[in-house]
Amino acid sequence: MVALGATGCGTGAAAGPGPLEISIATFSEFGYDDLIAEYQASHPGILVRHERTGQGGPYHQQLFTKLGTGSGLTDVVAIEEGYLADALGKSRLFNDLREIGPADVRPQRWLDWKYAAGTAKDGTLVGYGTDVGPLAMCYRRDLFAAAGLPSTPEAVKPLFADWAAYFAAGDSYVARTGKAWFDSDAQIFNAMHNQLPTGFFSTDDTLVIESNSAIRRNWNAVTAAGTRGQTAKLPAFSPEWNAGFRSGAFATKTCPSWMLGVIEAQAGPENAGKWAVTDAFPGGGGNWGGSYLAVPKQSKHPREAAELAAWLTEPAQQVKAFARTGNFPSQVEALRWPRLLATTNPYFGGARTGELFAAQARKVGKAQYKGPGDGRIQEDATTPALAAVEQGASPEQGWQRAVEGARKIAR
Repeated sequence: MVALGATGCGTGAAAGPGPLEISIATFSEFGYDDLIAEYQASHPGILVRHERTGQGGPYHQQLFTKLGTGSGLTDVVAIEEGYLADALGKSRLFNDLREIGPADVRPQRWLDWKYAAGTAKDGTLVGYGTDVGPLAMCYRRDLFAAAGLPSTPEAVKPLFADWAAYFAAGDSYVARTGKAWFDSDAQIFNAMHNQLPTGFFSTDDTLVIESNSAIRRNWNAVTAAGTRGQTAKLPAFSPEWNAGFRSGAFATKTCPSWMLGVIEAQAGPENAGKWAVTDAFPGGGGNWGGSYLAVPKQSKHPREAAELAAWLTEPAQQVKAFARTGNFPSQVEALRWPRLLATTNPYFGGARTGELFAAQARKVGKAQYKGPGDGRIQEDATTPALAAVEQGASPEQGWQRAVEGARKIAR
């Protein structure tokens, strides 16, 4: 039995005799429904209660509120990478998975940078890595062809050689069609930002949004392209953005692996084969997204919770989750599995997506450090500031709004 809901109360065993109840909370789509049923079948003494929230923002707000009050959290909680630094800064409130987790779980299970990112400065292993978000580029094959642009995955690679080439191709597309090249300034800026060696924070948690000149260069490049007509001005995950996939409102989409499932769901069966994906990505690739499973000290069954989290992040389960949702494995062994490498996606013209994203994942040498409030800066500072530019504010006005918003969050 798997119970799904948006909210829930704290943890605890089922009343009276019967199976031990372990609760887990996730957001969006982790592909865990079938896996939880499988876990229960092989662990007859365990009943897993799954609480799932749709959007990550409200989910993490509730998570940290309950973490602060000391009650109300599930035995296992999912934490997205943008909010991980906030959890690492409160490592005392989480169990050290090195101490309570199964003995056979070793750091070598994960890509080096994925494991390192889940470890707090005091050495506490706060989270077991779930997925990663290696970046590729998705595009509308039919819209490219209609605009007289190359349209096969190999032929489009020069258009995505670097960001200068990408924006130049966007100018050509806009000139030929009068339509948008990408969905929103924020989505392009976020992809560019995640490629930087240093993001909004230095490793000592100092806010460097103003002193990091690479962030401002990216801001200028994106907003300039947007003002030239390349943006469709569609906020990510809004109803209008969802509808834009179906209507062809934009021709390209930055594509971490998990985005494939989003595109297929929103573009619908009538657009099957029109979308394509290529391993070329401006700037050489990067990582966008990925989460961790942690066991807060509120859990009454920490070792059983850690065992569930460890099982869900094993290579076999990560490969199954990828097949269902596109969440790409963070396990070194999983990246070599024939089943993964042979995975194709009929919706994207039969592209060998397993092999493609495995290669992209290996290009990530080191994850960008995310300081406290990093995810909120993206969500509540830079994204609305870029939307303001799309609605008529000058790039300079938008930049000042982003900086001021980041300062308030980082206080």
